[in-house]
Amino acid sequence: MAKAKKITYTLAALAVIAGIAASGRLWVVLDSARSNVADDNVQLADFHSNDDAAIKRGEYVMRLADCAACHNADFSGGYTIDTPFGALQTSNISPDRETGIGNMTERDFFNAVRQGRGEHGFLYPAMPYTAYTKMSDDDMHDLWAYFSAQKPVHNAIDENAGMNFPYNIRLAMAGWNLLFFDNNAFKPHTAQNDEWNRGKYIVDGPAHCSVCHTARNALGGEISSHYLQGGNLGSWYAPDITPNPHAGIGKWSDAQIADYLKTGSNGASVAAGPMAEAVEHSTQYFNDRDLHAIATYLRSLPASSTPQDAGFVMDKTRHDRAALRYEVDCSACHGLSGEGITGMVPAFAGNGAMQNDPTNMIHALLDGARAPHTAGRPTSAGMPAFSWKLNDQEMADVLNYVRNSWGNQATEVKASQVADLRKATGAGAKLKVPVMK
Repeated sequence: MAKAKKITYTLAALAVIAGIAASGRLWVVLDSARSNVADDNVQLADFHSNDDAAIKRGEYVMRLADCAACHNADFSGGYTIDTPFGALQTSNISPDRETGIGNMTERDFFNAVRQGRGEHGFLYPAMPYTAYTKMSDDDMHDLWAYFSAQKPVHNAIDENAGMNFPYNIRLAMAGWNLLFFDNNAFKPHTAQNDEWNRGKYIVDGPAHCSVCHTARNALGGEISSHYLQGGNLGSWYAPDITPNPHAGIGKWSDAQIADYLKTGSNGASVAAGPMAEAVEHSTQYFNDRDLHAIATYLRSLPASSTPQDAGFVMDKTRHDRAALRYEVDCSACHGLSGEGITGMVPAFAGNGAMQNDPTNMIHALLDGARAPHTAGRPTSAGMPAFSWKLNDQEMADVLNYVRNSWGNQATEVKASQVADLRKATGAGAKLKVPVMK
């Protein structure tokens, strides 16, 4: 009996300690004291900054944070973000009082952007407050000034209507924050120079690179040990951007990194899918100082441990058939030897970005792709869809040929992978050839 009581008291004590620890952690997560530097009296709909310099700086912060890509050019929202837990609609962040953020004060705005606490409750981490929490007070003040100069747009959005139960309950995000939200401002590393610190600030803060380029666990939290080593992004894949020479960007120079972010192409790779949107709406506007700061920071990171693939060897019949298919359907743009067209069409020869996860290549073959339209490269190239022309096995064979030719080595792309993505993206099946009678 005494032993049973001792066990009971021990368990009770442990429960109390765990409760205290959880309460303390929740207090840290919910702490919004940093927002006290912001005004809490005037609502956005009633405010218009007369500081032209602040508005201009705020526009640059908006580009760093890529607000327009998800919330549209007029910030009226409605962009669909597919998640493993359902579909989210991005909110209206124009100064409209009824359907936007016109009723927010500057302090409310700070809490929404940096702490993930909006007018309707906790925000979902698809809105990258987990990264924006690193943004400085000065950048936030300027961003507020910029939004005060935007036109209100009336557009009612039900952001979480497409989320599956119980993920459509916003209060559940309090538990998610308790587990995964690091509610701390950016702190410069004193051992590093200003350029490195600026690069880290942009990558981890407004540009929120890890939100896409880091793998996530079953609950949607970033796996810190896989930082910037690649992650799934809906039906696309955000690749490894560590200095790994075959899986990442280890073979890119600082100039190539900057050129890719500025123009969407660097002579080897061309941005497509969500990255094309990021370049078009965001990174092409970065100044040269910030582009090189990003390159400096990324190239200082430890390379991922992803090994070089041994490669896949097709049998001769499949290989020859795939080679002919490539020559007929692909070589006009990508070149007979996979050389591509500089600035427009990605090269296949020696392109490490396409030798690892094949998701983006399958996606491009199925649905086509479009390079970003940028000031540096205004004539963006387009990739036509081939879902109507190639079946799953034919696509897999072409990709296996490309991924294992011209010095490339990659694992096998299977027809089942193509079939899964064809279904996920809603791409049509290969058209049947009519029988002549």
